[in-house]
Amino acid sequence: MDQSTPANDRSRPQGEVALPSTATPVLPAVSTFDELAMPAELLKMLPTLGVHEPFPIQAATLPNALAGRDVLGRGRTGSGKTLAFGLALLVRTAGQRAESRKPLALVLVPTRELAQQVTDVLTPYARLLKLRLATAVGGMPINKQAGVLRDGAEVVVATPGRLIDLVESRHCRLDRVNITVLDEADQMADMGFMPQVTELLDQVRPDGQRMLFSATLDDDVDLLVRRYLRDPVVHSVDPSAGSVATMEHHVLHVHGADKYATATEIAARDGRVLMFLDTKHAVDRFTKHLLSSGVKAAALHGGKSQPQRTHTLARFKTGDITTLVATNVAARGIHVEDLDLVVNVDPPSDPKDYLHRGGRTARAGASGSVVTLVLPDQRRDMARLLSDAGIRPQVTQVRSGEAELSRITGAQAPSNVPVAGSGAVAERPQRGGAPFRGMGTRRGQPGRGGGESRRSAEARQIAEARKAARVRRGA
Repeated sequence: MDQSTPANDRSRPQGEVALPSTATPVLPAVSTFDELAMPAELLKMLPTLGVHEPFPIQAATLPNALAGRDVLGRGRTGSGKTLAFGLALLVRTAGQRAESRKPLALVLVPTRELAQQVTDVLTPYARLLKLRLATAVGGMPINKQAGVLRDGAEVVVATPGRLIDLVESRHCRLDRVNITVLDEADQMADMGFMPQVTELLDQVRPDGQRMLFSATLDDDVDLLVRRYLRDPVVHSVDPSAGSVATMEHHVLHVHGADKYATATEIAARDGRVLMFLDTKHAVDRFTKHLLSSGVKAAALHGGKSQPQRTHTLARFKTGDITTLVATNVAARGIHVEDLDLVVNVDPPSDPKDYLHRGGRTARAGASGSVVTLVLPDQRRDMARLLSDAGIRPQVTQVRSGEAELSRITGAQAPSNVPVAGSGAVAERPQRGGAPFRGMGTRRGQPGRGGGESRRSAEARQIAEARKAARVRRGA
């Protein structure tokens, strides 16, 4: 249900600010898209793309956004925010023509993946309305992006850093931008984009429409709201992943010597799984181990090129890859249909990271589970983190090979037949390093390795994983 959040609302996650109230009457929510002031051909296209009824945040914000009001929306990823701002932006821009290098509408997002997702969602509607879209993100050739802007694009979807590069090199001007959207504003604050965001917002038309969407609202986002939004229409829908009724949260207590085997068996389940680790090195090492164990796995992190990341995601969405091993780069901006399991192999560092990792599952009303593997010395920190996130998980002590682990996650023994074409070979214990960084047991540092204990744990972890697999195969 759509709701405004009062200042004394104790259900807000810790650190969030109160949503501002609006002085101007708010247009009521709609029940169907047909009630909205949108072109008939656009209304006809929606059901052909599988969009039949508006999600709550769309039903609440679209009437006001189409009327040109500033909008502040809080909703978890997967709640339908892209069409909530995208349809209004496209309809209000339709019929206009941008000059070379002077776009008319702007969507700022924190990651390349989210930029591509927004572009993919909006492209068919933009084509119908004869609007040109440009995407400006890092990791891709800037000259090609500059060329698209030079030819003219009414709408630009961009990450802050690349857009500033284009502005400073005079390939783009923002003084004609009349509609500006900030999507996942809280992540842009977390990633240090705030100075770049404000620099860009200071260049768009001061009398233009602004829409800000975020899964959480903290002090940095509050500064943006108060500085750039005028009397915004405020809506809060599904404030956090913890409030999603179709999502289960599990904390699995494991011991260091068994964590490696436990994570491997979860990865070998039937069906897709997204697994989060702390570092790029940890991701690469664990992915290599999974491939050698017979699991169709791939790595996703900031060290990969954008074409590599796009290709990996495409294969994961089609099922060619069943286990995606990632750093927090995959925690936002990635939408995968029917992904029912997210595993925090390394616990997240704060409540927002947990909520956004978990937001990859149970999207748009589907069901899903978030599982976090927790070592003994991480239990207190993890309990505090989940409490701050407003989540009460089911806590279970597990070991690899046990029925309870399989019941919760679908875990099973891997085949130990290396994936064809991967070049993977069975890993041997190596002196001086854990199987992958991020599975150590240093006290007070969840997910960080620690000296001699890490080296001694390595052989035990790998030996136990292989022993358990042999036993269950009847070897």
